[in-house]
Amino acid sequence: MSVQQRNNVHCHGDGDHTIMFVHGYGCDQTMWRFIHPAYSRRYRIILLDLTGSGASDLSAYDRAKYADLHGHAEDMLEIIELYAKGKVIFVGHSVSAMIGLLASIQRPECFAAQVMVGPSPSFINDGDYVGGFNAEDIDQLLKLIDDNYLAWTRHMAPAIMGAPNQPHLTRELLTRFEQNDPEIARHFARVTFTANHRDDLAKSTIPSLVLQCSDDLVAPREVGDYLRHHLPHATVKVIGNVGHCPHLSSPEDSSGYIDAFLQQIGY
Repeated sequence: MSVQQRNNVHCHGDGDHTIMFVHGYGCDQTMWRFIHPAYSRRYRIILLDLTGSGASDLSAYDRAKYADLHGHAEDMLEIIELYAKGKVIFVGHSVSAMIGLLASIQRPECFAAQVMVGPSPSFINDGDYVGGFNAEDIDQLLKLIDDNYLAWTRHMAPAIMGAPNQPHLTRELLTRFEQNDPEIARHFARVTFTANHRDDLAKSTIPSLVLQCSDDLVAPREVGDYLRHHLPHATVKVIGNVGHCPHLSSPEDSSGYIDAFLQQIGY
């Protein structure tokens, strides 16, 4: 099996450097369609589906390899080795922001910067740290996924997407969730929502842009404040938007902040 088949990799555009767009939990590469075309004039673009998601090769989903996010980070480095040109700007949504962080820590020489869209180093509240959910909340969420994945999708898709004035986006996210393999979705949910990469933040050595929504149930404003103080070389920008997916519901604002960041770092 090739890496291209495993992760449904698509490349286009041309430039001296690469922008790699990687989706969040339960989604696929089509979620970047409002943003990535504008960058193909200046960069090589890499789009992909995480192993186990979208049109990736589901048979490649090894529960031991993907028992934590490091397995996905290894995949990202393989894709970079095969398809990237120059330095990589890694644009990761939600859980993929942490996957990109881990990859950049392992091979910092490959990366120019990272853009984290709705990131969270941990979803679980812990002492003074506000992740957005109590441990009991996460246990209940995972139990619902285990007991009735489709019921969970109907419950969570509106909360994750937000965008109350754009109901078609909620319907799209729900459809995407419903198309996932339930067993893989259950496993990846447990990995995603119980991960804790707060201690990894200090290991980052590359410039980072954190894009956060002003009203996000999944990654509240306190998470952005935490990243501002614990992620080296970080710039935090807040988009006036309801939901967890500003690249879909507020693409112009998202692109505007990304453009300014790239200009700032000289890429």
